[in-house]
Amino acid sequence: MFSNVLIGVDGRQGGRDAVALANQLAAAGADLTLCHVQDWPVWRDNAVASAIEFDQSLSLLTTERQASGIEAELVCASGSPPGRGLHELAVQRAADLLVVGSSGHALLGRALMGDDARASLNGAPCAIAIAPRGYTQLPHELRSIGVGYDSSPESQQALAAARELANRQGAVVKALWVVTLQDVREERPLPADWPETAESMVSRCRDQIHAVKGIEGDSVYGGPREELSRLSDSVDLLIVGSRGYGPMDRLFHGSVSSYLLRHVTCPLLVLPRQATDQQAPAGTQASIAAMA
Repeated sequence: MFSNVLIGVDGRQGGRDAVALANQLAAAGADLTLCHVQDWPVWRDNAVASAIEFDQSLSLLTTERQASGIEAELVCASGSPPGRGLHELAVQRAADLLVVGSSGHALLGRALMGDDARASLNGAPCAIAIAPRGYTQLPHELRSIGVGYDSSPESQQALAAARELANRQGAVVKALWVVTLQDVREERPLPADWPETAESMVSRCRDQIHAVKGIEGDSVYGGPREELSRLSDSVDLLIVGSRGYGPMDRLFHGSVSSYLLRHVTCPLLVLPRQATDQQAPAGTQASIAAMA
């Protein structure tokens, strides 16, 4: 499914969890890249210091690659915060998937610190996958894949991705259509009509999703973030589509995705609204790559 995968590692558990998840999502023969982002605005002007920092990053990446047993290119880069460096590398390398860990002490945890990091990750040009903490210690066969569905183009894209992964893994797709209070309000403005309207809409949406062949579908009334989080308890991967200009835009500014990031119990895959070719943002620092 994904043929050019960038994996953020930092020598901690979150990076190892990301590697395990990337192995599940990458297509056969995919290009894998392990990336370590030094948490500095620029490579130090001092050539000796820069060389030391590069050697440290390369040593970390080499150790992580050997421990994981995967074939991957190694890339060292600078960026402050690290999330910015990951974003820029995804653009530079035209990655179609960026995988990170969710530990508060690991890569994504640091990247989430501060508004600058959130702003720098907005509009990422590729899908984002977040591995839950300790994923390497858990069974991670994809036997069931959950997907948020509401018939929108974004949810149809998410469903297509879920089906593709399910076909490859022999998994079951479980799609959930959540009817919200806002949906009911738009259908019937008068509060007195809301209970009956909500029940009718859930029934209608359930019929629509049952008509989709090859999946297990259901509809409920409630809050999307709570219901999708509940779905994550019973699946091995949750996929949602983005309605922003990139997955990170919704991930940090959309209440549903940001809630899922903090509460889902399984890996989360956020798909971009559309894949577009983008150039690296102005001021991007040149990365230093090492191949072995």
